[in-house]
Amino acid sequence: MAERSLELDSIELAAAIFGSGDQNIHLLEKEFRVTAVCRGSVLRFTGEQKDVDAAARAVDGMVTLMENHTPLEEQTVRYCISLAHGGEEKRLRELTDDFVAVTAKGRPIHPKTLGQKEYLAAIRKNAITFGVGPAGTGKTYLAVAMAVKAFKSKDVSRIILTRPAVEAGEKLGFLPGDLQNKVDPYLRPLYDGLFDLLGAETFQKLFEKQVIEVAPLAYMRGRTLDDAFIILDEAQNTTPEQMKMFLTRMGVGSKVVVTGDVTQIDLPDKVRSGLIDALHVLRDVEGIAQVRLTEKDVVRHRLVQQIVKAYEKAAEEKAPGSHNHKQTMEVD
Repeated sequence: MAERSLELDSIELAAAIFGSGDQNIHLLEKEFRVTAVCRGSVLRFTGEQKDVDAAARAVDGMVTLMENHTPLEEQTVRYCISLAHGGEEKRLRELTDDFVAVTAKGRPIHPKTLGQKEYLAAIRKNAITFGVGPAGTGKTYLAVAMAVKAFKSKDVSRIILTRPAVEAGEKLGFLPGDLQNKVDPYLRPLYDGLFDLLGAETFQKLFEKQVIEVAPLAYMRGRTLDDAFIILDEAQNTTPEQMKMFLTRMGVGSKVVVTGDVTQIDLPDKVRSGLIDALHVLRDVEGIAQVRLTEKDVVRHRLVQQIVKAYEKAAEEKAPGSHNHKQTMEVD
């Protein structure tokens, strides 16, 4: 058995590392199969050498985040643990060094995972970026944050946010109100990001001046969008024709971000997703980046990560040719 003691710089830092009711320490014990003892600002681990070393690396990562004013939420601690397993905890400093924007309430926005950092770097470097990944990976929010940053720095003169109004179990015609009222539910996630980053009052002023435009994808047809930051959200629900139409709207001085989750396609059967099609067709085009986010980049409640993994596993089991799929087909 090995033992290792870590002396934290202050009682305040120790309290943050330990967590409420020592919840962070209990998580470290469970994940690394070690025993932890907290005494004042000293943390001592006991267990197998490799497990003790990994737990210590996770704490080092947590300290790095605290030193850079990143709160230790459960999801953040779990990410430190995942990096420590692979010996990559020192890369957490890359996240704190990458500043995106400040919300209307003064909260700084940084990437929370290395996948998100790669996504932001791709947006900065390329004219068109595809951000593909499961729910909760921050695809839309970070794209909106980059759009607001580009607008505030006068890199673009307007922000255009769009998504296909694909009906997932609810018909547009049965929703109350005029056309704007009907499409607003589909655009709500985009509004939410803008409200958080700009504040409701500033957003409303820019919206009224048409500096910010939030509209269904169908409204893009026949337009040329110059000097704009354009985001297409939920792109997995476009058809190949719609995707081509959207991408060819791009004008001079514009930047485009396309986000989507290829596991959540709501198109009718036998209709190919425009996102899947574009990822294949445009894979070798210079100036177009493709970033794949995974369940490791989920930054919502930890259960979201577990849900994503469970559905991915189920999809693999049902895939044609798998043993489980054959069994299911026989039972059916």
